[in-house]
Amino acid sequence: MKYMIITKKAIFIAFLVCLTVAVAAACVTDDTVPTDATPKRQIPIYCVDTEEKKIAVTFDAAWGDSDTDTLIDILASHNAKATFFIVGKWAEKYPESVKKLFDAGHEIANHSYNHTLYSKLDENAVCADIEKCNAALKNITGKKPTLLRSPSGDYTNVSEIAAKKSGMTTIQWSVDSLDWRGLSSEEMQKRVLSAAENGSIILFHNDVKSTPEALDSILTSLSEKGYSFVGVSELIFPEPYKIDGAGKQIKQ
Repeated sequence: MKYMIITKKAIFIAFLVCLTVAVAAACVTDDTVPTDATPKRQIPIYCVDTEEKKIAVTFDAAWGDSDTDTLIDILASHNAKATFFIVGKWAEKYPESVKKLFDAGHEIANHSYNHTLYSKLDENAVCADIEKCNAALKNITGKKPTLLRSPSGDYTNVSEIAAKKSGMTTIQWSVDSLDWRGLSSEEMQKRVLSAAENGSIILFHNDVKSTPEALDSILTSLSEKGYSFVGVSELIFPEPYKIDGAGKQIKQ
């Protein structure tokens, strides 16, 4: 009888020990690996989900200003409004070009102050860079930009959060002309026309030799297909909206 009592007691104690260890392990797991440990990926707007035949033509301005008047004339001939993402230092060097673009009705947006990759900067540095560029552009146009395109399209969760804190909507592109690679006008036309669709955001650069010729032909072809050309602010939806994993903005 004594043997049986000890055995039952030992079994009971062993059970309690196992239960305690299991609960402790569960508590450690819950504390050290929370279900929301991985931050949600922050994504800019690459294009817009719309049934309207609208496209946003955009330019990054960071080099010279040799074709400012030419671009303005081509866009005007197609009744097209574009968005120019301008580097702050470029704006300070070519304030007359910024003013011409603004006075022609085109949208002036932020492309950083000196084109430093945002992945190399912390949140405070990104915020400071955004504000410095905004100040340079507002000093010329009298209007603070609301759109931002990261230098070279380089962004991180940190830079996206910094942009939101600065009151900016971040914009990428869904159609790349690759004009900066020195493509011919014909090559650019083929690239853009094969990919452009409702809600596309097209990327060009100013001060590139073949871009004006390609732009004129591209706008002609897209106009014949019934497309109109608007600034990014007119293309995108206001809140509330969501952005899917591919960067498409969807109205909610």
